[in-house]
Amino acid sequence: MAINDIWVFAETVDGAPSSATLELLTKANSLGGTVSAFVVGSAGDAKDALADHGAAKIYETGDLDGALPGVAVSAAMKDVIDGGSAPDVVMFPQNYEGRDVMARLSVKLDKTVLTNSTDIAVDGDSVSVTTPIFGGTKLVTSTFTGDAPYLCAFRPKSFEPAGGAGGAGEVVSAPVPDLGTTGGASVTEVHVEETSGPKLDEAAVVVSGGRGMGEADNFEMIEKLAKRLKGAPGASRAIVDAGWVPYSYQVGQTGKVVKPTVYIAAGISGATQHMVGMKGSKNIVAINKDKEAPIFGVADLGIVGDVHKVLPQVLEALQNRS
Repeated sequence: MAINDIWVFAETVDGAPSSATLELLTKANSLGGTVSAFVVGSAGDAKDALADHGAAKIYETGDLDGALPGVAVSAAMKDVIDGGSAPDVVMFPQNYEGRDVMARLSVKLDKTVLTNSTDIAVDGDSVSVTTPIFGGTKLVTSTFTGDAPYLCAFRPKSFEPAGGAGGAGEVVSAPVPDLGTTGGASVTEVHVEETSGPKLDEAAVVVSGGRGMGEADNFEMIEKLAKRLKGAPGASRAIVDAGWVPYSYQVGQTGKVVKPTVYIAAGISGATQHMVGMKGSKNIVAINKDKEAPIFGVADLGIVGDVHKVLPQVLEALQNRS
């Protein structure tokens, strides 16, 4: 027996597939078999991009009519599976909505889940995932046992999205069944944080600040430098916990995982939980007055100096160049 059918839980943002969705579709397409995208709502304008990244079939739930996505989508998936179209593997992004749908589907199917993974391998009918542990210093490979479907979630930026798969992408309706009492809760309002510039987990340049910035007002330098470099500002957990910046800025094991072309860490010592979230960056620049700071151990360029002196000079140099 081989793996014949892989589902990817697909999210769309403003009518386009999320970067995490395209990453998972690309990886699923490399494993062989038929790849299907399971879309919340309507595929709409996202259909062509989903197909181009490997989705031969696109399940769409239709309008959720205010139902909580986790409750509704897991029920729709279970309905399709009960109808005889069970996948061998279901891949989810390691984010709020992905975890919610996966957890509820796990209960409905009485199947275990493997989360926080960074890779997946298929050998015949054997499916294994790789998960970093101990702050990313060790990798563990776990193999599913028992009958499919196998449910697994992956950290963002684990795979490189690549189009060119072609195909039309057959759209199949997968309506949400009657949810009973579990459908009693509904979404009444959605608040979207206003941002300018690229998103933190998608930016080519990320400039992050830490405790070494001294106080909340000094974080303005981080935002100015990020804007000047057409990048996104980030932060260490320490200053998020201190209330200097919102949680959405946090880079690290309990925040966002980023893999930009350039990552600038200003006033960040380099705690393990932070480095887990950024050490995959292609080029790392560290600015810290403590020459023994762990961040220098992963930096491609290290500047031993006071961020309050270094950053203004960098900003001035960039201003002169423009």
